[in-house]
Amino acid sequence: MSDRDPRSLIRIARADGGAAVAEPLDLGQRVRGLRKDLGLTLEQAARQAGLARSTLSKIENGQMSPTYDALKKLATGLAISVPQLFTPPAAGQATGRWVVTRAGEGARHATTTYEHELLAEGLSRKQMLPYRARIRARRMEEFDGWVRHDGEEFLYVLTGVIRLYTEFYEPVEMRRGDSAYYDGAMGHNVVSVSPEDATILWVTSLV
Repeated sequence: MSDRDPRSLIRIARADGGAAVAEPLDLGQRVRGLRKDLGLTLEQAARQAGLARSTLSKIENGQMSPTYDALKKLATGLAISVPQLFTPPAAGQATGRWVVTRAGEGARHATTTYEHELLAEGLSRKQMLPYRARIRARRMEEFDGWVRHDGEEFLYVLTGVIRLYTEFYEPVEMRRGDSAYYDGAMGHNVVSVSPEDATILWVTSLV
């Protein structure tokens, strides 16, 4: 794989992102969390579900395995379906993960055609790869064929003027503020057509 190929950045981004192991669901914690998300006290939630307060308390504390009838009442009281009681929040939901990358502090990876600055590098298991790129290339001939990779890609022009070449469409000239969204598996390359190197923001999906 050529050092010009942004697929190498995707490989870098995935290097520390081993597969996450799903935790077993604790029904009591799940019910308590749903109740608190709705801002309900134990008594209010029990009333809405048509259950005794002591019954709901035992369910939340793992002291009782609810019958299917009790589960149906619980789901109705919490305004969800029964299956949702057993569906944990999506991975990464409301975990408070974040990272700030100050201007110029991204990890740099220079090639003959692009100079990439990886953003949010300190965050593992990302589902998107954001990076700022300085476009050095001026001609298609500078590339070793099309760039292709998994996922989808969003491009936003920050400075200068670029020409976006794609495998299935006519080249398009883009200026500051212009953007494009495309399938990463479709061959694509970008060159700068302004006197100075253009800069763009690229965001590539990793899933």
